[in-house]
Amino acid sequence: MAARYLGAHMPTGRGLDKALPAGAAIGCTAVQVFTSSPQQWKARELDEGLVARFRAAWSESGVGPVFSHDSYLVNLCAPDPEVREKSVLSLIGELTRCSRLGLAGAVSHIGAHLGQGEEEGRRLAAEGILRALAETPDDVGLWMETTAGQGSSLHWRFEHLADTLERCGGHPRLGICLDTAHVFAAGYDVASPGGLAGVLEEFDRVVGIERLRAVHCNDSKKALGSRVDRHEHLGQGLIGEECFRALVNHPKLEPIPIVVETPEAETMHERNVRYLWSLLEA
Repeated sequence: MAARYLGAHMPTGRGLDKALPAGAAIGCTAVQVFTSSPQQWKARELDEGLVARFRAAWSESGVGPVFSHDSYLVNLCAPDPEVREKSVLSLIGELTRCSRLGLAGAVSHIGAHLGQGEEEGRRLAAEGILRALAETPDDVGLWMETTAGQGSSLHWRFEHLADTLERCGGHPRLGICLDTAHVFAAGYDVASPGGLAGVLEEFDRVVGIERLRAVHCNDSKKALGSRVDRHEHLGQGLIGEECFRALVNHPKLEPIPIVVETPEAETMHERNVRYLWSLLEA
């Protein structure tokens, strides 16, 4: 079967509760949001009125899965202990807000080792992940995002994700968010004929497709294996339409939310979401 849940990361500048009707208006059946500013450590507490308005707007919108993306400041494996502590507390706050809003999970880049090495980075990351999960409600997941491998970012190879999962004892609340632009930049050729199917088979073999919770659907401005994270509008980058057609029609992705994080959200998200819907096969 084809995908059922296509959508976008919707802006929340007009209010968190406004994101879902705005998403529905441009064709979203799935939405990703920020529950707080992604560029600040301090997050405003959710008052009961906002929580109620958000849940009501979600119910009325007809949107299906909704999940969040955590702060860009989070680095669970930062060399500085103070930054690590802030990161863990930020992630705990994010997962707690998700639970209050009824969201299924939060996507996180997890962190960058900043010269400590992959081994030490993943050790510290697993330590932070387990603490965050232990101190948050059981009804919300943490979804580790595949990265482009830019700088010293973790999780640009599937083996790295599998290692972190193992270090965390296969925790049931840990999932994966696969980003098409990131895996392409990391060296996984989703653009070649049959490329996406092969990459998903490798993901299933190394990590397990049952761990996949969401897909970020982005074209790439940068070349295969460049390890540079630059998103492009769908069909206008170096990945191209064949990957996205295969993505939305892949039978194993039918229950998985697929959202775009392309530039110029206010003017171009509608175009990119409707482009995705146009690729669905009867």
